[in-house]
Amino acid sequence: MSFKNSQPALTLLPEWAEQEAVILAWPNPGTNWKPWLVDVQATYISLISAINDANATVILLCREQELGLIKSLIPYRAKVLCVTCEYNDTWARDYAFLTCESADGNVPLSFRFNGWGQKFDAAKDDKINQLVLADFCQHPMQYCDIVAEGGALEIDQNQHLISTHSCLFNELRNGELTEEEYVDIFTQQLGAEKISIFEHGHLEGDDTDGHIDTLVRFTPLHGLVIQGAYNRPNDSHFEGLFKLRMECQQAFPTHAIYELPLPDMHNEEGDRLPASYANFLICNKSVLFPIYQQKEDAEALEVIQKAFPNHKIVAINCAPLVQQFGSLHCITMQVPQNTLKPEIIEKAQNGVSEL
Repeated sequence: MSFKNSQPALTLLPEWAEQEAVILAWPNPGTNWKPWLVDVQATYISLISAINDANATVILLCREQELGLIKSLIPYRAKVLCVTCEYNDTWARDYAFLTCESADGNVPLSFRFNGWGQKFDAAKDDKINQLVLADFCQHPMQYCDIVAEGGALEIDQNQHLISTHSCLFNELRNGELTEEEYVDIFTQQLGAEKISIFEHGHLEGDDTDGHIDTLVRFTPLHGLVIQGAYNRPNDSHFEGLFKLRMECQQAFPTHAIYELPLPDMHNEEGDRLPASYANFLICNKSVLFPIYQQKEDAEALEVIQKAFPNHKIVAINCAPLVQQFGSLHCITMQVPQNTLKPEIIEKAQNGVSEL
């Protein structure tokens, strides 16, 4: 379903806006990563290197007791600012602030986070923006008193915002909030001129109730990247993802469609893992792309290069990440240029440092 509205003062920037930093939260034994900690930390180290190579710094949330380990694992010249704080988990995409453009400059915007509809304790994560990140920004943090995760929202340069029905209308997020009320909020807070809410495509094992960043992503060249299942016609996901593609074609009839193959991954208990190739990060002139050591990796890399012909595609092994039912985009939050205070960026550019 789609809605049109007028443009307000704040406008959410698309992911391909030039970035100065990416926010990460370091995986530690106090999080659910403990069984896979060494492998997951290796993924983070590769990701940090790729972010730096893409000309962005890293703001790394971490516990104070992890500082020594981090400095021993990350090359000392890496552009990383370690920020000691307490958090519940490492899915920074869903609790770190979004960045909106305004007439006065870039404005950080914080929604509430309640652990994807009260599935997990998120009390510490919900306060990260207010207690930690607000002080890093050039302009005062703005707050919106509804639950909304960064992974649930995707916008392009024409202010067309997309999300999913299964996520937005989980009653444990915002109760009985109506479509019209969501439209008003996204119009006023994010500058959405048009909103499309998709009803199909949820991946098994996805705790987020179908975040859009596991399913459909915009490209800067009038395209849509979609997590498909065309390579697995007998898979339980085939029908839902096929219907999602039809919804996308209806909402964006002039867009080029780039459909990704679907891997089939399970954990040791036999549970299906929500391994999505759509969970990539656009970072300046690079696309940091999740691979899973699966046979579909090569084909997925070919598809994403066609979708982003002017970007460098950097493959990151995210097989460890999906063991906790998320991937690359889920652990990152980009920060556009001229959002953070210059002294924060300067400190992050001077090798691994701490604040």
